[in-house]
Amino acid sequence: MYEKIASPTTGSRITFKNGEPLVPDNPIIPFIRGDGTGVDIWPAAQKVFDAAVQAAYGGKRQITWFKVYAGDEACELYGTYQYLPEDTLTAIREYGIAIKGPLTTPIGGGIRSLNVALRQIFDLYACVRPCKYYAGTPSPHKTPEKLDVIVYRENTEDIYLGIEWREGSEIALKLIDILNNELIPATPEHGKKQIPLDAGIGIKPISKKGSQRLVRRAMQHALRLPKAKQMVTLVHKGNIMKYTEGAFRDWGYELATSEFRQECVTERESWILGNKEQNPDLSIEDNARQIEPGYDTLTPEKQAAIGREVTEVLNAIWDSHGNSKWKDKVMVNDRIADSIFQQIQTRPDEYSILATMNLNGDYLSDAAAAIVGGLGMGPGANIGDQCAIFEATHGTAPKHAGLDRINPGSVILSGVMMLEFMGWQEAADLIKQGIASAISNQEVTYDLARMLEPPVAPLKCSEFAEAVIKHF
Repeated sequence: MYEKIASPTTGSRITFKNGEPLVPDNPIIPFIRGDGTGVDIWPAAQKVFDAAVQAAYGGKRQITWFKVYAGDEACELYGTYQYLPEDTLTAIREYGIAIKGPLTTPIGGGIRSLNVALRQIFDLYACVRPCKYYAGTPSPHKTPEKLDVIVYRENTEDIYLGIEWREGSEIALKLIDILNNELIPATPEHGKKQIPLDAGIGIKPISKKGSQRLVRRAMQHALRLPKAKQMVTLVHKGNIMKYTEGAFRDWGYELATSEFRQECVTERESWILGNKEQNPDLSIEDNARQIEPGYDTLTPEKQAAIGREVTEVLNAIWDSHGNSKWKDKVMVNDRIADSIFQQIQTRPDEYSILATMNLNGDYLSDAAAAIVGGLGMGPGANIGDQCAIFEATHGTAPKHAGLDRINPGSVILSGVMMLEFMGWQEAADLIKQGIASAISNQEVTYDLARMLEPPVAPLKCSEFAEAVIKHF
């Protein structure tokens, strides 16, 4: 099956059923060491994973690691520009779950982005980025402990699909001509808009299928959380991009209220139900007036539409959700993208799961990570229905490579996500306990040590791994 690598002689495959992994007690898991500081952080992380599995299961479970290659290390073995060899794709496809360190973005040839390529090849449509504070981690915020969110970022669409044309190219000029002279004039809502001839052109596809399968996973995750954290917020810029980002919002609500009708309530529905609970004799018109600011200034047609909405909600879910039963459901709401950037800083404890499109999720997950300690403490997962790849979320930092000083927290916490995805919660909990205790005891690598007041002597990358294990 392979050109330059060989399958392990022990261990078993992980398979998937209905999008969920079926994990044996001795799974084979391919790993990509990563470029740059991958030489330091992967050995440290692997040591933590193996120690946690041994401590949790006493030899009854064990991971067989299968080294595969990507990035610069792959080029050394497979040849120039062979950043993502077929051997690696075959192994990941065969064994279902993989984990990776940071990879170099190729310059001068080859794949535009290895991370994006892996997501698209395996249809890993959900990028999952938890952002949770560990006590003692230095942060620029006064109350970083209030932030505990999980970003569910759509991974395969939006501008990250990479469909674009350079300014002045033949295809760009042809497309601009068609848009300016045929399609825009044929769409009255666009008025007299025109695209400049010296513009580059990019396409932003947002599909119903892509949006709803992401929201489905976000809803499933919310149902596994404690009741106080069962909330899914649809993040979008639908007030401007109505047929892409606005559609994402609408499709998200549609999915939630159809597939999860008995388990969820929308924010607007909760207002309608709450109004009736506070005043059982409240008229439909007065209920509509309370949920819609400026109701009395609206046209009769719009007032009637809101009245129908109130009536439909009460008829449909009062019996199942009324009398405060909705308070035990998953809350589904939405926020404008620019607003949520402010709110995760000013009101972070009001949010739990943020479901976003690709670009918004990229920005938002990094911004949230900054609040709780930076990308060095930011894990990530890319999940599809037949495969999942867990990854460090930071770059390769080549100037630190081989110095045994970089923070391995991101890839360690990504391994925690992997163990949780596998159903090995006991091992995952040991690692989380170890990291929390090490940090609170100020046993940290240089990136965190220099930010503490007063600064402390930093641990090496390998020493931090030992500290985590010590605190299991």
